[in-house]
Amino acid sequence: MTELLATYVHHLDPFAIQFTETFGVRWYGLAYVAGFFAAFLLIRWFVSLGLSELKKEQVADFITIGAILGVMVGGRLGYMFLYNWDEFAAKPLSFFNFLGGGMASHGGIAGLAFATWVYARYTKKSWLGLGDNLVVATPLGLFFGRLANFVNGELYGRATTHPWAMKFPGELSETVAEGAQRYWKFPTSQLVDLAHRAGESAPALAAQVDATVSAAATTGQDPHRGIVELVDAASQASPAFRTLLGEILTPRHPSQLYEAAVEGLLLFAILLTVRLRWRNLAPGVLTGLFFILYAVGRIVVENLREPDSEMIAGMTRGQFYSLFMILAGFGFIGYGVWSQRRKRAVT
Repeated sequence: MTELLATYVHHLDPFAIQFTETFGVRWYGLAYVAGFFAAFLLIRWFVSLGLSELKKEQVADFITIGAILGVMVGGRLGYMFLYNWDEFAAKPLSFFNFLGGGMASHGGIAGLAFATWVYARYTKKSWLGLGDNLVVATPLGLFFGRLANFVNGELYGRATTHPWAMKFPGELSETVAEGAQRYWKFPTSQLVDLAHRAGESAPALAAQVDATVSAAATTGQDPHRGIVELVDAASQASPAFRTLLGEILTPRHPSQLYEAAVEGLLLFAILLTVRLRWRNLAPGVLTGLFFILYAVGRIVVENLREPDSEMIAGMTRGQFYSLFMILAGFGFIGYGVWSQRRKRAVT
């Protein structure tokens, strides 16, 4: 088992069902559906236990508003503002390119908080009360999302010598900086040579790569991304070629799985226990606890994740933005305790 994991080259198909080369049902999309459905079931359960002021027939509307206005719009805006501002500023319509990827969990959480506020204001319910139930369900969505990140082979970890390390072909698209210039970590010539060494393990690959290089030469474009796509496809189809590709890839932490466990399952278990055991907590305390624990877990685990954007003050962007979540968490707790004491003093 140790040897298997140490030499495992990621080759999972991002499509659960594929209709054309670029269109189909992706695991990433199913992860969102699973998260929303889990939240629906959990909050319906809370309603039946008397832990929510919602009625059962209101839960679907609440989850739908949170899913569309909160998670989807907030997650996309968060990615554009926090991780990809230059493209968004140059091409604002790129926001609508959901199929191209790019969602930020910090943005999704902020969007979810805003959507809950809108729903609470419209229905005249407690924003913090609704939020305290919703944050118990949120880690389940994060769990499914991180599993989808793993299936996609994205947001992988830093290099390691641990025996459970895995290799991710996404590394082929990484760049390295030399002075003011950036270069492909794996030069195009190295990938062309790899394709020609594939032999019978991927018999059509060399010709496909040569054709891609020739086509790019006539248009003056860089063929690297096209070659990476061909190499990745060959790796998924051929175990023998996958072994050859693994010789040049770096063993890494499967940090997506770490985050799924910490930000997802562990956080869910803690919050669910608190929700069921201490039912009379001041509104907002559970929400604050989610913000703090999520942020701490993210900061810790992200030390093992390969930075996917420029660092801020020596921290990854995910770690840096999580610091503000900790402050917000203490704010929720403080306000909840203060408002409950004030209410008791008045009565």
